[in-house]
Amino acid sequence: MPDLHTSYLGCRLKSPLVAAASPLTGKLDGIKALRDVGIGAVILPSLFEEQITHERLAEQLTAVGVRSVGKPGGLSPGEGALSDSISGHSGAPSYAYGRSAEHYLELVRAAKAVVDIPVIASMNGTTTGAWLDYAQLIEQAGADALELNIYYIAADPGISGAEVELRFLEVVRAVCDSVRIPVAIKIPPFFSAPAYTIRSLARAGAHAAVLFNRFVQPDIDLDSFQVIPTLRLSDSEELRMTLRWIAILHGKVDCELAATTGAHTTEDVLKLLLAGANVVTMASALLRYGPRHILEIERELHTWLDDHDFSSVDDLRGSLSQVHSPDPLAYERASYMKALLNYRGPSGE
Repeated sequence: MPDLHTSYLGCRLKSPLVAAASPLTGKLDGIKALRDVGIGAVILPSLFEEQITHERLAEQLTAVGVRSVGKPGGLSPGEGALSDSISGHSGAPSYAYGRSAEHYLELVRAAKAVVDIPVIASMNGTTTGAWLDYAQLIEQAGADALELNIYYIAADPGISGAEVELRFLEVVRAVCDSVRIPVAIKIPPFFSAPAYTIRSLARAGAHAAVLFNRFVQPDIDLDSFQVIPTLRLSDSEELRMTLRWIAILHGKVDCELAATTGAHTTEDVLKLLLAGANVVTMASALLRYGPRHILEIERELHTWLDDHDFSSVDDLRGSLSQVHSPDPLAYERASYMKALLNYRGPSGE
C-alpha cells in the first residue's frame, strides 16, 4: 500500500491531510474525532492579539481597583463587541475563539495529553507588542509547532506595500526568535511579489508558508443599514490561486509549503500535492462533511497512488511544479493568454 507519511514543521505526519483551525479543532471531542479518522495533524483556532491585550488591560484595571465601567458586574464598554468579534457572534459556542488566553493554553495541554498526533497552535495578530510572549507560553504548554496568522487589512492609504511587508517580517522575526518550535506563517494573497515576500519570511525564520489566508468579507444589510460580517465556507473553485503559487514556489524557497482554502475532494488534494504542497489543510470540507470525510479521501489517495505507480506521497510531491512541469510557462502569463484565446463560450462559438 502506498505510504501517505509526510514531514511538516519538524513532525512526521502519517497523512498529508491536516485539519485547519475551525470549531472542530477548538474542542477535545473534535480533535479526538479527527485523530480517530487518521488526520495528520490539527491546527487549533487562533489566539488573538486583541484577546491578550484586552485581558491584560482588565487585569491592570483590577489591580488598581477598577472592576468595570458600566453596570455593576457587567462588561466594560467595548468588551462585549470584542468578545463578539472574536467568537463570531453573540452567544457563540465555547470553543477556542471565544476562550481566554489561559483557557487556550489549557486546550493546548489537554490536546497533547489525549492525542498522539502533532498539535499546532495558532496566533493571530499584526504588531510586535507584548502579546508575543504568549508564543513562549504556548511552547511551554506543549504545542509541537505554531502557525502565525497575520490578518492585516492595509486600509491606510498612507502605508505602502513595502511597509506592510516590513510589518510581516518584524512580527515573524520576533516570534521565531522567541521560541524553539517551528513556526509557519499564514499569509494573504495580496502581496505584489509573493515569491520574494515568502523567501524573505523564510529568511526571517519561518519554517513554512501557508497559502493563502482567506479573508472574511463584509456585507451591507439593506434593512438595518449596517455593515455586517459574513462567513461562507470555501469550495473547490477557490483552489486555483493556491495551486498556482505552490507550483511556482516549490523548489525555489527555503521553507515548506502548506495549501489552504478550497481543498474539498481527493482530486483537490492530489493537484496540490503534485504542485508541491507538503500538506493540505482542510476546514470547510470537514465542517461540511464531518471528520469521516478524511477516511474517504485517504482511501482514494491510496487507490490513485497505487494505480499510477507511486509508492508514496513523497514520490508524488512536486511532480507538476513549475520546475518539473513539461510546460513551465503554463503557471504564468502564457496560461492567461491561452485561456482567453481558446475560450469558445457556452454555445461553443
